[in-house]
Amino acid sequence: MITVELARDLVDAGVLWEPRAGDRFVIDAELLTAEVFWISDLTVEVHSYRDQSLLGFNGTTEWALDSVTLDQALWLPREDQLRELLGSRLESVRRTDSGWEVTYAVTSGERHTVTDADLECAYARAVLSL
Repeated sequence: MITVELARDLVDAGVLWEPRAGDRFVIDAELLTAEVFWISDLTVEVHSYRDQSLLGFNGTTEWALDSVTLDQALWLPREDQLRELLGSRLESVRRTDSGWEVTYAVTSGERHTVTDADLECAYARAVLSL
Protein backbone atom coordinates (compact mmCIF):
# COMPACT_ATOMS: atom_id res chain seq x y z
CA MET A 1 0.00 0.00 0.00
CA ILE A 2 1.30 3.48 -0.80
CA THR A 3 2.28 5.70 2.09
CA VAL A 4 0.20 8.64 3.29
CA GLU A 5 3.08 10.92 2.26
CA LEU A 6 3.04 9.60 -1.33
CA ALA A 7 -0.75 9.94 -1.40
CA ARG A 8 -0.42 13.60 -0.33
CA ASP A 9 2.22 14.11 -3.04
CA LEU A 10 -0.21 12.72 -5.65
CA VAL A 11 -2.85 15.23 -4.51
CA ASP A 12 -0.30 18.05 -4.66
CA ALA A 13 0.65 16.93 -8.18
CA GLY A 14 -2.96 17.31 -9.28
CA VAL A 15 -4.05 13.66 -9.43
CA LEU A 16 -7.84 13.71 -9.13
CA TRP A 17 -9.92 11.09 -7.33
CA GLU A 18 -13.39 10.06 -8.41
CA PRO A 19 -14.39 7.72 -5.57
CA ARG A 20 -15.90 4.34 -6.42
CA ALA A 21 -16.51 1.02 -4.70
CA GLY A 22 -13.26 -0.74 -3.82
CA ASP A 23 -11.24 2.45 -3.32
CA ARG A 24 -9.33 2.80 -0.08
CA PHE A 25 -8.66 6.01 1.80
CA VAL A 26 -7.71 7.51 5.13
CA ILE A 27 -9.14 10.54 6.90
CA ASP A 28 -6.35 13.10 6.53
CA ALA A 29 -6.17 14.13 10.18
CA GLU A 30 -3.29 13.46 12.53
CA LEU A 31 -4.99 10.79 14.64
CA LEU A 32 -6.84 9.07 11.79
CA THR A 33 -4.28 8.37 9.05
CA ALA A 34 -3.53 4.91 10.48
CA GLU A 35 -7.13 3.75 9.86
CA VAL A 36 -7.68 2.64 6.27
CA PHE A 37 -11.27 2.63 4.97
CA TRP A 38 -12.68 1.00 1.84
CA ILE A 39 -15.61 2.34 -0.13
CA SER A 40 -18.32 -0.29 -0.19
CA ASP A 41 -22.02 -0.07 -0.84
CA LEU A 42 -22.53 -1.61 2.60
CA THR A 43 -20.36 0.57 4.85
CA VAL A 44 -18.93 3.64 3.10
CA GLU A 45 -20.83 5.08 0.16
CA VAL A 46 -20.23 8.11 -2.05
CA HIS A 47 -23.04 10.66 -1.79
CA SER A 48 -23.53 14.00 -3.52
CA TYR A 49 -24.84 16.92 -1.51
CA ARG A 50 -25.03 20.45 -2.96
CA ASP A 51 -22.61 19.50 -5.77
CA GLN A 52 -20.04 18.15 -3.30
CA SER A 53 -18.97 14.52 -2.92
CA LEU A 54 -19.33 13.11 0.58
CA LEU A 55 -18.15 9.78 1.95
CA GLY A 56 -21.01 8.50 4.09
CA PHE A 57 -20.38 5.98 6.86
CA ASN A 58 -23.36 3.63 7.07
CA GLY A 59 -23.81 1.81 10.35
CA THR A 60 -20.14 1.43 11.18
CA THR A 61 -19.84 0.63 14.85
CA GLU A 62 -16.21 1.60 15.28
CA TRP A 63 -16.66 5.22 14.17
CA ALA A 64 -18.98 7.97 15.21
CA LEU A 65 -18.52 9.53 11.77
CA ASP A 66 -21.59 10.34 9.77
CA SER A 67 -19.83 11.59 6.66
CA VAL A 68 -16.73 13.47 5.56
CA THR A 69 -16.12 15.68 2.58
CA LEU A 70 -13.79 14.43 -0.11
CA ASP A 71 -11.13 17.00 0.76
CA GLN A 72 -10.89 15.47 4.26
CA ALA A 73 -10.14 12.05 2.79
CA LEU A 74 -6.87 10.95 1.24
CA TRP A 75 -7.08 8.40 -1.56
CA LEU A 76 -4.68 5.46 -1.38
CA PRO A 77 -4.75 4.20 -4.97
CA ARG A 78 -4.29 0.49 -5.59
CA GLU A 79 -1.74 -1.05 -7.94
CA ASP A 80 -4.24 -1.33 -10.81
CA GLN A 81 -5.29 2.31 -10.41
CA LEU A 82 -1.69 3.51 -10.44
CA ARG A 83 -0.99 1.42 -13.56
CA GLU A 84 -4.04 3.07 -15.15
CA LEU A 85 -2.62 6.51 -14.32
CA LEU A 86 0.66 5.56 -16.03
CA GLY A 87 -1.27 4.26 -19.02
CA SER A 88 0.66 3.39 -22.15
CA ARG A 89 3.80 5.02 -20.71
CA LEU A 90 4.39 1.93 -18.54
CA GLU A 91 7.04 -0.21 -20.19
CA SER A 92 8.09 -2.81 -17.65
CA VAL A 93 7.94 -3.93 -14.03
CA ARG A 94 10.70 -6.07 -12.61
CA ARG A 95 11.47 -7.51 -9.19
CA THR A 96 15.08 -6.87 -8.13
CA ASP A 97 17.11 -7.45 -4.98
CA SER A 98 16.39 -3.87 -3.90
CA GLY A 99 12.64 -3.96 -4.60
CA TRP A 100 10.38 -3.27 -7.55
CA GLU A 101 11.70 -1.51 -10.62
CA VAL A 102 9.17 0.36 -12.78
CA THR A 103 10.32 1.60 -16.18
CA TYR A 104 8.18 4.09 -18.09
CA ALA A 105 8.41 6.39 -21.09
CA VAL A 106 8.68 10.10 -20.45
CA THR A 107 9.03 11.41 -24.00
CA SER A 108 9.62 9.76 -27.31
CA GLY A 109 12.65 7.56 -26.83
CA GLU A 110 13.35 8.69 -23.25
CA ARG A 111 12.78 6.19 -20.44
CA HIS A 112 13.04 6.51 -16.68
CA THR A 113 13.15 3.89 -13.94
CA VAL A 114 12.13 4.15 -10.28
CA THR A 115 12.65 1.56 -7.57
CA ASP A 116 10.89 1.01 -4.26
CA ALA A 117 10.54 -1.90 -1.85
CA ASP A 118 6.74 -1.68 -2.29
CA LEU A 119 5.30 -2.11 -5.79
CA GLU A 120 2.48 0.39 -5.30
CA CYS A 121 4.96 2.98 -4.00
CA ALA A 122 7.13 2.39 -7.08
CA TYR A 123 4.14 3.00 -9.35
CA ALA A 124 3.23 6.14 -7.36
CA ARG A 125 6.78 7.48 -7.69
CA ALA A 126 6.60 6.90 -11.45
CA VAL A 127 3.30 8.80 -11.66
CA LEU A 128 4.78 11.66 -9.63
CA SER A 129 7.78 11.97 -11.90
CA LEU A 130 5.71 12.49 -15.06
